[in-house]
Amino acid sequence: MLAVGRAKAASGLQMGSNRFSGRLLPLLFVPVIIISVLPMIRLAVEGLFVQGTPSLDYLRDVAQSSQTWRATAHSLYTAALGTLISVLIGGAFAFLVALTDIRAKAALVFCFMIPMMIPPQITALAWVQLTGPSSALLNAIGMAPAMGSSQPLYSAEGIALLLGIQHASIVFLTLRANLRLLPREQIEAARLAGARGGRLWWQVILPLTSPGLIAGTAMAFVTALGNFGIQAMLGIPGNYITLPTLIYRKLSSFGPAALGEVSVLAMLIGLIAVAGVILHHRLLRKRDYRLMGVVGRPLDIKLGNRRIVIEIVLWAVLVTILVVPLMALMATSLVPAFGVRLGLDNFSFDAFYQVLFVQPATMRAFHNSLVLSVGAAIVLVGVCLPLAYIIVRRPTRLTRVINLLVEIPYALPGVVLAIACILLFIRIPVLNVSLYGTLAIIFVAYLARFLVIALRPVMNSFLQLDPALEEAAQACGAGVGRRLRDILLPLAAPAAAAGALLVFLTAFNELTVSALLWSAGNETLGVLIFNLDDSGDSVLASAVAVMVVGVVVALMTGFQLASRHLPKGVIPWQT
Repeated sequence: MLAVGRAKAASGLQMGSNRFSGRLLPLLFVPVIIISVLPMIRLAVEGLFVQGTPSLDYLRDVAQSSQTWRATAHSLYTAALGTLISVLIGGAFAFLVALTDIRAKAALVFCFMIPMMIPPQITALAWVQLTGPSSALLNAIGMAPAMGSSQPLYSAEGIALLLGIQHASIVFLTLRANLRLLPREQIEAARLAGARGGRLWWQVILPLTSPGLIAGTAMAFVTALGNFGIQAMLGIPGNYITLPTLIYRKLSSFGPAALGEVSVLAMLIGLIAVAGVILHHRLLRKRDYRLMGVVGRPLDIKLGNRRIVIEIVLWAVLVTILVVPLMALMATSLVPAFGVRLGLDNFSFDAFYQVLFVQPATMRAFHNSLVLSVGAAIVLVGVCLPLAYIIVRRPTRLTRVINLLVEIPYALPGVVLAIACILLFIRIPVLNVSLYGTLAIIFVAYLARFLVIALRPVMNSFLQLDPALEEAAQACGAGVGRRLRDILLPLAAPAAAAGALLVFLTAFNELTVSALLWSAGNETLGVLIFNLDDSGDSVLASAVAVMVVGVVVALMTGFQLASRHLPKGVIPWQT
């Protein structure tokens, strides 16, 4: 009788869920189509049609240009080398933090996540201010290269190095999640069976954690491929052109007249990114390592006398990739002019005064970035809560399609999404309204770009909730709306808050998308820093960058300190 009653409750729950989903799904499906699919369709139409007629003219022009294939080779080389660096740095940190008994793990994780939250254009600017002959920091301590020396970062290897540092946190996060699920009992059993040292790592630990390593590698490669900030700030001065910077140059020089060729270039870089994602999924299908049971205690390898040495190395790496470049950035912001030696007699806060009180673009950019990032976080949480519920509770072919579509704008490089949005919203049919040149087009692009970031944590949260909770509530007479409001949404709130926090921190400093969508009066912080440095105002650019880093670190610190009063799962970089 109990089984029959439970089956009836489950059947009623499914029917109620289906009725609710049937009413709500069209309201959610249409916006997903508009922001995820229509821009890509419009992009393909622009590249494959000339004045409404199918044509391969743009495709042929791009294919016959040696510049196209040189930029493609450059993009592949820098993205691949940068990904390798990310895997080495992020993988080493993940293995040591997750599996060993090193101390101060929370502090290490917090500091290691900061480079990911710092905009790539600030990362590039900080390293340029550190390594060049005009470095205020190196000149102050008498270690600067001779004047006239070349900037070593204006090269393929320089771009790859910073791409690797910027995206090492992605590998770290995905790999650490897998490492913490390693069962101590199975590892100890392997040791008793004779697995030691390298054999234990190669034959047991690495196979079990390969899904996380492959996922992190794929994400790092796709992100590095479309990273505009680092490639532009290092590649353009060094005349090392990649696909994102080639698209930016063509669109900046020729305007709307170049949209056909630019669309083909955007599709080319999009195809490379999609190929990387497909390869990622194929590799995962070939590695089906399943763990039986529940992990009791995470693996905790004792380092013994080597622990202090490893801790010193880890903190030294963090100081090198985080603290020293930021010190160089601060030093540049305090000199009266770029290239001047910093000393006690000439340091000045004039650059901060200029950007705060003289140039209105700074506060306008802060305001625009804040409005866009907060607005995107709020809207996406409102959309993702019901959308995640429908996808998880009603796994139909249509919901699986929606689940796939939301990944497209994030998997593709940001410049591809920006071009697609320009083409779609430069003139909206029927309404005869243009979003181009307004904050609205940047906001729509942010919604498309970061939808999957907000959706995935909420989906994972709903997947972990036992349907028996809803069944019990329904047995007590609670409808779908009441069950969502009183049971499911409170339990999924921490995951939704984590997704919203990631969206806010990522969108606040975004450049890759907004670099092609901004207009006068609608600058974002990322665009402002890039434009200041591009125009030769490196001191002012450094001052704005220092303030942005200060805001990011202050926000992360505030969330970290408040974490003890928040539900578990709200702070995304915590375990």
